[in-house]
Amino acid sequence: MSKKIALFPGSFDPFTIGHESVIMRSMPMFDEIIIAIGTNTKKQSYFSIDQRLDMIQEVFRDQLNIKVLSYSGLTVNFCKESGAQYLLRGLRTAADFEYERAIAQINKAMYPELESVFLLTLPEHTPINSTIIRDVIKYGGDASQFIPKAIDLSKYSVND
Repeated sequence: MSKKIALFPGSFDPFTIGHESVIMRSMPMFDEIIIAIGTNTKKQSYFSIDQRLDMIQEVFRDQLNIKVLSYSGLTVNFCKESGAQYLLRGLRTAADFEYERAIAQINKAMYPELESVFLLTLPEHTPINSTIIRDVIKYGGDASQFIPKAIDLSKYSVND
């Protein structure tokens, strides 16, 4: 039986406790999880790819079955390249579901072996998204309650 590999893609700018929760809760389902930082042309990044890789690696440093990688291009192509048979996504709202469903159906047409797996966020994480947390950080607010404990934001300078 082949290893069950899931890819959890995102810009993770920054990585939040909501992302961490989805990964931790999905770990029993998969043999390996690849956290894949993608380049999103619609978003201007706040933290560099290297900073985001470092932050996420710090969160999961003791988890041997989790890899943190970056990629560009279509996520579905990166799934093929990395051997992932599952695409893991967290859902906060009905709008997230509609958006992710459409992507999942296109991905399925392009890569029939790929199954999309959706996990609902915990209720307390529903309002947390990277865009809002990025603004909290950008304007000097304390975002520590929304970021995994292992990430020390004071170590990172910002892409201006």
